[in-house]
Amino acid sequence: MSSSAHVRTTPASPPSSPPPSSPDSPDSPSSPSSSADLRRVATASFIGTAIEFYDYYIYGTAAALVLNDAFFPELSRTAGTLATLSTFAVGFAARPLGAAVFGHFGDRVGRKAVLVVSLLMMGLSTGLIGLLPGYDTLGVAAPILLVLLRIVQGLGLGGEWGGAALLAVEHAPKGKRGLYAAAPQMGSPVGYFAATLTFLAMSTLLGDAAFDSWGWRIPFLISFVLVAVGLVIRLKISETPAFAKVTEQRETAKAPLLEAFRVHPKEMLLGAGMITVVYVMFYTAATYCMTYTTGDLGIPKNDMLLLTLVAVTVLGLSTYFVARWSDRVGRRRLIIGGAAFGVVWGLVLFPLLDTGNYLLIAVALSGALLCMGIIYGPAGAYMPELFGTRMRYSGAGFSYNLGGVLGGAVAPLIVTALSENYSATVGGWFMSGMALLSLACVLALPETGDRDLDAI
Repeated sequence: MSSSAHVRTTPASPPSSPPPSSPDSPDSPSSPSSSADLRRVATASFIGTAIEFYDYYIYGTAAALVLNDAFFPELSRTAGTLATLSTFAVGFAARPLGAAVFGHFGDRVGRKAVLVVSLLMMGLSTGLIGLLPGYDTLGVAAPILLVLLRIVQGLGLGGEWGGAALLAVEHAPKGKRGLYAAAPQMGSPVGYFAATLTFLAMSTLLGDAAFDSWGWRIPFLISFVLVAVGLVIRLKISETPAFAKVTEQRETAKAPLLEAFRVHPKEMLLGAGMITVVYVMFYTAATYCMTYTTGDLGIPKNDMLLLTLVAVTVLGLSTYFVARWSDRVGRRRLIIGGAAFGVVWGLVLFPLLDTGNYLLIAVALSGALLCMGIIYGPAGAYMPELFGTRMRYSGAGFSYNLGGVLGGAVAPLIVTALSENYSATVGGWFMSGMALLSLACVLALPETGDRDLDAI
């Protein structure tokens, strides 16, 4: 008979353990949060991340399609493409700094507050890009202001992913962390799907002339509305149980990022290397491949946007189901499989694109995003599980965004340069090399699915 039952039969005896509670009770030992709270957290982490990634991806799509002419009209096509991709890279360069700043306050003050600030920074800077006059109006000041807004975007997104992932992981029951971490991870494909669909709608309804002149701004302006929605949802969530426990015990770290490097140096660097292939596959497929197919291969813009929607659907499905599967078979094994797949797919991506066959182009893009989804799904739980609660926001966020500099900022520029100077196939070889680097990094990391987050 349990001690709680003994209390009921002999009221005079002091209870030796807390009274039983339902599985949905916030105080239940088997569930740190109620079912309603978990749903609210999952919704908040998903919607907030979807909005953040929508903001980021509309810039990537615009960079591939129109920003060259709007902000760098005096450059040649190749130089303009490199300049536009460089503004894209600037946002990535700012992300580790954003992760350091937001991670510091996230580990010191709490996850919820900094997520509200990151959402505002990201959404408002995106909306302002939609209002920014082009080169014809402001001259050289236009690309300078564009770069500054990209830096603010990067700072905001640098603080977003770590907090959203921790929000889900630290609320989730131990055996379901992969499932709940799928919520913020799904924000990426949904945000990208929404961004692509919005651009497709604007391009179809307005025609090329109007779209290139002013229609491309509408997806950016929509961000003002989305950030208001996301803000309302984010303000309703509660702080995570793991961080609340650290706060109650007065154990918050004074310099969490430095502590993360001191306690988990291996996880910081290898985690960044592991996630690099995700950025390489995604931003090469989503940004450079859009430029390459519409420019070099002459495929109509709307056709490529439709083919991209197919690939993003593959990304969404693989992200969700592999994240859920990681609770059963472990995170590391699946990530190893995804990285190995990336080594192969980098070799075939551009040969498939070069056929000009729409079916094979869809296969090429879908394969690249399938590789991303296989790794990205489990990574939502895997990277936070590598770090202790005191420095988890800083460690996971900084490592994740450091990988973004290598894979998201540098890779598209290198692939572009290799393709222009040699051939697109050589750019694909570079992608395979980066996938091999990620594979080596994850092989040197441990499995984390069975870890107790409160104990590390």
